[in-house]
Amino acid sequence: MRNMSDDHTHVQEFFGARAADWDSRFPDDGPAYAAAVAELGLRSGDRVLDAGCGTGRALPPLRAAVGRSGVVVGADLTPAMLEAAVRAGRGREGQLLLADVAALPLRPESLDAVFAAGLIAHLPQPGENLRELARVVRPGGTLALFHPIGRTALAARQGRQITPDDLRAEPNLRPLLAGSGWRMTSYADEDTRFLALAVRES
Repeated sequence: MRNMSDDHTHVQEFFGARAADWDSRFPDDGPAYAAAVAELGLRSGDRVLDAGCGTGRALPPLRAAVGRSGVVVGADLTPAMLEAAVRAGRGREGQLLLADVAALPLRPESLDAVFAAGLIAHLPQPGENLRELARVVRPGGTLALFHPIGRTALAARQGRQITPDDLRAEPNLRPLLAGSGWRMTSYADEDTRFLALAVRES
């Protein structure tokens, strides 16, 4: 069994090797990110975290949603991804943190929302890690678990089949969220996107 540091090393190696050309591999994802951010229902002045922000593709729509009076934080475990975000000019849209989403350097209930693109498949302990995201969000705050393509399309891209234990399958994800302080409010798994929205329970 791998320990947490092994998981960190694996994630950093995987994404570090791909950071430089990550955006060029997926050049058409921008509208899907913007649409998913819109469904979070953010308001001017809100405080939002992009958890596992990668190259920061969600940061511009998040900043547009919360305005200049809001707070946008992008956290990622891989230095090369954050460097790519800065090179792309996205560091201007929010504060970038080199941080593990399993142990965020943020106060309890300090955020209104969390946006997480492609994150859940890389969480070493999904229940505990989603609980950590709940810790930093106020009761009634929101979580978006997003991927710019759906489960079937992603599996085909990766040359694999969907398995029953896929965490993103609704029968698996709903109780996982419920056990971690979240209540799922909507679920969409289509060729063009995956988006599960949840509310932080009080």
